[in-house]
Amino acid sequence: RSRTSGENLFVVLLISAPLSQKLEPPANPARFRDTNAAIRCFEFAAKASPDNPLVLNNLSVALAQADRNGDALAGFRRVVSLQPDSVMPRHQMRRLTSRIVPFWHIPMLNDVRRNDVFEAAIKRAIAEHGPSVQMLDIGAGSGLLSMMAARADATNVVACEVVPVIAETAERIIEQNGLSNRVSVVNKVSTNLVIGRDMQELAGILVSEILSSDLLAENVLDTFEDAHARLISEGATIIPRAASAIGCLVESDVLGNYAFVGTVSGFDVSEFTRLAANRLPIHGTMTEWRRLSPDIELQTIDLTCPRHAEDIRLIDVPVSADGTAVGIVQWMRIDLAEGIEFPIIPTTIPMVVGCRSCIRILGRSR
Repeated sequence: RSRTSGENLFVVLLISAPLSQKLEPPANPARFRDTNAAIRCFEFAAKASPDNPLVLNNLSVALAQADRNGDALAGFRRVVSLQPDSVMPRHQMRRLTSRIVPFWHIPMLNDVRRNDVFEAAIKRAIAEHGPSVQMLDIGAGSGLLSMMAARADATNVVACEVVPVIAETAERIIEQNGLSNRVSVVNKVSTNLVIGRDMQELAGILVSEILSSDLLAENVLDTFEDAHARLISEGATIIPRAASAIGCLVESDVLGNYAFVGTVSGFDVSEFTRLAANRLPIHGTMTEWRRLSPDIELQTIDLTCPRHAEDIRLIDVPVSADGTAVGIVQWMRIDLAEGIEFPIIPTTIPMVVGCRSCIRILGRSR
């Protein structure tokens, strides 16, 4: 692969590689130890040879190493435009987008149950407020929920998405579905939205699907509290309006093998359990367990509430069966509107639980 190296820069500057040159790794690369120094050198080389794909590729690699993912992606796209038949920059783009975009987007899009309940709640809200209501979709992702609103005759929808490559993709999807006249994509964090610039007026409907098995991940409370304070009108409909974390104590050899380690190949490596994660996502075949307690409500968040006070709770878990507890399996129940709920029980939907359910490991070794 092409390397971020001093030799690459030396070759480009002194030999001035032709535009037709294919990207090949150097024979004896000397890697930069300072990524920022590499970026400065390749930026200098790019000014001298702005259409040289080798320089642009190496600059993009260095930008990616510095976590400047948006700039790196733009650079690789430029390389592809200069060398459309080159496999390497396309491979780099795929690796980079895989790093930027969480894996769970596509399985969540394919979750028919989730899609149906959200659409039902959105259609009801638009029928109540009227098609001209300002709707705000925070964390819009692909734009699916915004397009559902447009299909329900909403004419004034703002889809807010902070990740540039996702926002660009959503814009293309919305255009391909012929809904650009009803849905506009804003590439910003919602806390930077400005009424009168990004949105015509305060939103009468707020939709946000940024919940995860942690409930409070992705700055959920900060996002909703800011929306209440600045972005939505009095009496606005919030979708979802509440969410709960539900859990139960479980016994499971399958989950235990993800959480604990003991004797391996005749060696005691149980000490490594001290380094294990205290929380693991559940997915695929990780749904085999035996309940040792009834389901209990661990936490509920009222998303229609403008502010949330800090809260520490001690929860008693009643044990209903004998066994060796691995931890507490946790999942979500989403309350979208009156009579519209979405319980995400891991054993019933194994394909999508990786982003929706987890196990919280009990602190012990074995």
